[in-house]
Amino acid sequence: MASWLERQFKLKEVGSDVKTEVMAGITTFMTMGYIIFVNPDILSKTGMPFGPLMVATCLASALATLLMALMANYPIALSSGMGLNAFFAFSVVLGMNIPWEVALAAIFVEGLLFIVLTLTKIREAIVNSIPKSLKIGISTGIGFFIALIGLEGAGIIVDNPATLVGLGDLASKPVILTIIGFVIMMALEAHRVKGAILWGILAVTAIAVPMGVASMPEGVVSMPPSISPIFMKMDFSQLANGTFWIIVFTFFFVDFFDTVGTLVGVTNRAGLLDDKGNLPRARSALMADAIGTTCGAVLGTSTITSFVESASGVEQGGRTGLTALVTSILFLLAIFFSPIVSIVPACATAPALIMVGVYMMMSLKDLDFGSYTDVIPAAIAIFIMPFSYSIANGIEFGILTFVILKFVACKKNEISPVMWGLFVIFILKEIFV
Repeated sequence: MASWLERQFKLKEVGSDVKTEVMAGITTFMTMGYIIFVNPDILSKTGMPFGPLMVATCLASALATLLMALMANYPIALSSGMGLNAFFAFSVVLGMNIPWEVALAAIFVEGLLFIVLTLTKIREAIVNSIPKSLKIGISTGIGFFIALIGLEGAGIIVDNPATLVGLGDLASKPVILTIIGFVIMMALEAHRVKGAILWGILAVTAIAVPMGVASMPEGVVSMPPSISPIFMKMDFSQLANGTFWIIVFTFFFVDFFDTVGTLVGVTNRAGLLDDKGNLPRARSALMADAIGTTCGAVLGTSTITSFVESASGVEQGGRTGLTALVTSILFLLAIFFSPIVSIVPACATAPALIMVGVYMMMSLKDLDFGSYTDVIPAAIAIFIMPFSYSIANGIEFGILTFVILKFVACKKNEISPVMWGLFVIFILKEIFV
């Protein structure tokens, strides 16, 4: 087994080992395990059954993450994208009165388009055409975005009508537990303890139970319900309808740049980009994502995309597809052990996300602060991601700023044809969509 793992994942080549990768895989799963229950909760608002949705979420996540592990050998996990599932439920199905079966067909078509674009190397060209300064900005912006998600999930940052955001109740139990978890993780990191984030999550979960923030499950194992009510239920009857293609484009656009941002940001932080700043095996990684989206629609769930929470596993030392393989296996096990998975409260994973935000911010040290035409676009990407709650928006405005600034600074030779093409697409998107 050890020999196969080495041949498949090339652990020694990246300076990793089985134990580190396994711990990283568990950490990634723990920080994104919420999707197992949150995704069905959102999609069930459309009338889709919760139980089958939970199983479909686990199956689609396990399959897509396994493909990423074996095809691309990257420590990146995939699942139903947050935001995309809300768009599916509240904008498409409930807002536009589109049957959920038709919405699944739109996601299936989106996945097929991704497969075609990946085979033609268009997606790979876009990933590798993003300049180094923007890749650093994207990586850092994702860090701030992840930290915001963690602070919001813990209740430390809350909605404030007067100032947009404000501090929550710092005396509440979830906030106190989040702070305790953050201190534990910081202390373990300071002492170079491997798996600091994972141990912190487990420690907070253990404390949360007697405090009444988390509760022990009634059982350990539960048999999963059948996915037959949502399996292969795509309805292609609206293919000739213009509204259908607007929905396809919206799914396509957000998923495309969410995936690009996550791949660039996480692999940059992991030190997996080559000397030219390009992503090796980008085509394989993008194909895993495309196939995952298509299969997710068949199974009955919303768009599958690469998860920014994968950065938590990277920060624990995950550098290969073995990390993703472990996460994939845990998604499969979660189908039967969902009562145990449900124990972990949001206040246990929140400090992990904040810690990942700290790690991702460290990418800024590689940014050339002497060049304003590089710093400003990177900064715009960093600002927009958390404040608009979207990786795709951050990439869009970062690229728009980059092209405009390089042009007015008479540095047109630094703008690649692909960047010009993206500039035009983004302008048209803002005008017409």
